[in-house]
Amino acid sequence: MTDLLQRIENTDWQSITESMHKNGYAIIPNLLLNEECDKLSIDYDQPERYRKTVVMARHRFGLGEYKYFNYPLPELLQTLRTHIYSHLAPIANTWFKALNINTSFPLEHQIFLQQCHANNQQKATVLILKYGEGGFNTLHQDLYGELYFPIQIVLMLSEPEHDFTGGEFVLTQQVPRAQSKAIVLKPKKGDVLIFTTNFKPEKGTKGYYRINMKHGVSEVKTGKRYALGIIFHDAEN
Repeated sequence: MTDLLQRIENTDWQSITESMHKNGYAIIPNLLLNEECDKLSIDYDQPERYRKTVVMARHRFGLGEYKYFNYPLPELLQTLRTHIYSHLAPIANTWFKALNINTSFPLEHQIFLQQCHANNQQKATVLILKYGEGGFNTLHQDLYGELYFPIQIVLMLSEPEHDFTGGEFVLTQQVPRAQSKAIVLKPKKGDVLIFTTNFKPEKGTKGYYRINMKHGVSEVKTGKRYALGIIFHDAEN
């Protein structure tokens, strides 16, 4: 994992931070290698890796399927989750301070997970998603319990316009007393998309206010789309 750690540390985290403050999302291009993406996609059919499978249509979440990983996580995912968190925690703390929310996140992910587990949130939330033709994901937020981290990431495992068409990543912003704004993103294979789990601060004339955000996936027109989501908090038992 030394090479992956180097890629994480070589990321321009200052630019990522600025984009998160301004937009509520940012993209790290080409963080994963093709073979790393392919290995994660192939392992979708290894049931021993996962604790639960969700068929989205049964719950009216969309059309597709996703699986939650068991602990211990694969080394690559554990490395990403642990080391990217440390770069995102200062952003989360800045947001909560701006909005006068009395919560401070530790800079080490293991300490944050200990807080989750003490709150009876002990189930792994890292998940891999598979969409076929016609698949989509309705707008939602990934909270999983009272204790949550306000930023999460998606790893794109398939190549748009090659492995699939359609299937854009969609974010919506709900500004108070205004219509919602839709943002459509097309991360490429190997890209890591960072985005807010449920809100971001926005500066107004009277200080900061909260912009609520949801995310989803537009309809896949052709092919298969694999992606992997890393949520930094664990789920309730």
